[in-house]
Amino acid sequence: MEENITLPPMEPDAPVEVVDIQFRPGQKVYFFDPDGAVFRPGDHVIIDTARGAEFGICAGGNHTIPFRDVVAPLRKVLRRTTPQDEKIVADNRAKEKRAYDVCLQKIADHQLDMQLVSTEVAFDGSKILFYFTADERVDFRELVKNLASVFHTRIELRQIGVRDKAKMVGGLGICGRPFCCASFLDDFQPVSIKMAKTQNLSLNPTKISGTCGRLMCCLKYEQDAYEDLIRTSPKMDSLVDTPEGRGTVVEVDLLRQRVKVRMEENPETVTQFANTDIAVLRSGKARKNDPPIPADYAPISGSGKRQKKQEQDQTPVLEPIRFRYSTEQVVEEVPQEAPAEENQTKPSRPRPRRRKPAEGGGKAPQQPETKPEKSEKPEKTGKEGETPRRRPNRRRRPQKPSGEA
Repeated sequence: MEENITLPPMEPDAPVEVVDIQFRPGQKVYFFDPDGAVFRPGDHVIIDTARGAEFGICAGGNHTIPFRDVVAPLRKVLRRTTPQDEKIVADNRAKEKRAYDVCLQKIADHQLDMQLVSTEVAFDGSKILFYFTADERVDFRELVKNLASVFHTRIELRQIGVRDKAKMVGGLGICGRPFCCASFLDDFQPVSIKMAKTQNLSLNPTKISGTCGRLMCCLKYEQDAYEDLIRTSPKMDSLVDTPEGRGTVVEVDLLRQRVKVRMEENPETVTQFANTDIAVLRSGKARKNDPPIPADYAPISGSGKRQKKQEQDQTPVLEPIRFRYSTEQVVEEVPQEAPAEENQTKPSRPRPRRRKPAEGGGKAPQQPETKPEKSEKPEKTGKEGETPRRRPNRRRRPQKPSGEA
């Protein structure tokens, strides 16, 4: 029964008591099991790690977290430091400074393209770690041999990135405050140039890069807020309807949730509206295949919100329009009467003249053909009381003159 109580809870939401421990000031915080003891921030403790007993500083007292946030295995805090432990830690710090100077000299002797960042000596003195940065792969086998012959212990060289270097060394950023990575950031979050574009920042590398030469970590802080604001804001070049009419978005203020609109009726006028006072008719710039938006489609300005303003604008304009329409009616009456008078005085159409016959050998103009009546045609009789039948669909041959054979 007692064994089941000592086992860690397996439910994800079950509380687990832990303390926050740092190996060095400004480094990542790890969770450790207090093992029934109570610790306060700033206490020096000896903790159990994968490389043996190590010295640590308590960054947070006893508190509970869900079991799902625990990284297994959860190691324990062995004890608080004793005066003997404090003396060993002080000796190790002095040894680290000497190892740093010796390593710099050896790097210069071997002419290696690498920059030494810091050194760490294990609590029990079993090994020394050297952290360095380099642009390319470095062959430091001879360097390790020389350092091992000087310190007579295990030597490890670890290559780190420029962001890890800034976290170890520390300093002040362009905002005037200490580096975020050296003060409270545990892990480095991925940062991209797309975040700077989303936040409408200058793409000048010197303005959006930190001391390490990479994009500033603080670009990640407000990225989620900007993404939420973009979802509720219209895009550039969108066609929107406002209380003053339709227009095109020329500027978007994400933080204040406002837009500047160039009015459609008067392109020289640019008015500012809140996002809640406009309606998006077309999102973004129009494409070739997009259907045209009807001119009378105006859900805001056409719903009666502009009624008072329209009445004020149309009142002085209606008077000259009425006067013009009255004059047009008078003018239109005159041409309506004129055609009637013209019809009365208009002379009758003259008869077509007959053409005279052409003189000389020319052909005479053709006279209108008059078909002889049937009664006028000579009738050929055969037998008495019978008329000859006409041959159907046959062309009559012309009769030959009598003189020809």
